[in-house]
Amino acid sequence: MTDSPAELPSARKSAPEDRPQAGPFDESEANPVRPYIDLGGIKILPREGLNLRLEVEEKTQRIVAVGLDYADSTLQVQPFAAPRSAGLWHETRDQIRAQVSQQGGRVEEREGALGPELLAEVPVSPAEGSGRRLARFVGVDGPRWFLRGVIGGKAASDPEAAAEVEDLFRSIVVVRGGSPMPPRDLIPLSMPSTPGS
Repeated sequence: MTDSPAELPSARKSAPEDRPQAGPFDESEANPVRPYIDLGGIKILPREGLNLRLEVEEKTQRIVAVGLDYADSTLQVQPFAAPRSAGLWHETRDQIRAQVSQQGGRVEEREGALGPELLAEVPVSPAEGSGRRLARFVGVDGPRWFLRGVIGGKAASDPEAAAEVEDLFRSIVVVRGGSPMPPRDLIPLSMPSTPGS
């Protein structure tokens, strides 16, 4: 007897059980009166001490990730389109594991506050000097979307900073939109609109 795709471990969704109540949120679950910073595919709740950076692909000039500096840590987030019934995080972890190993790094899978995550030691780029840096790869499958995060800095190893950055990750709202998109495509991100414009 063969498994249907929904029963295969790689196809199941990976998300905290309380995701609809505690985030990351789908646009339909977000509190409409909160003053979010609208970046197109995601909305960020502003908070004291949070700095936001948009990461732009040089060739195409499109925004490919949002960088958040918070609690002596960094959180890079990317929202992707996903199938309605299946998740992407299990398969994505395998790809990250292969990439990090290829770069000469080490990866360990563990259970974190958001579910399965990868703790990686990645070699730093020659420009940054020598040695390795710690990075945590987290991911949550939502309805028709997948939100991936890379945590660096203090929150990669310090439990208190980690809890603050996990809370930040969970406050994010993903705006999937109604237009059809192939799974794994980056949900378009945009410059924040100025309040009142």
